[in-house]
Amino acid sequence: MRLLLPFLILVPGIALAATFEPPTPAAQTATAEVWFAVAAGCFVAALAAVQWMVQRR
Repeated sequence: MRLLLPFLILVPGIALAATFEPPTPAAQTATAEVWFAVAAGCFVAALAAVQWMVQRR
């Protein structure tokens, strides 16, 4: 019993979970910025095409 008591006292400290550390966001790369610009340009072109098609009706 003498050996069991210190072990049972230390076990909960070992079993405790680590604190939560939120992940740090990665910096946006130049390649991602280029593709975002391409996608934004395509989106604006699609909106203009829809506007042109609807306006003709």
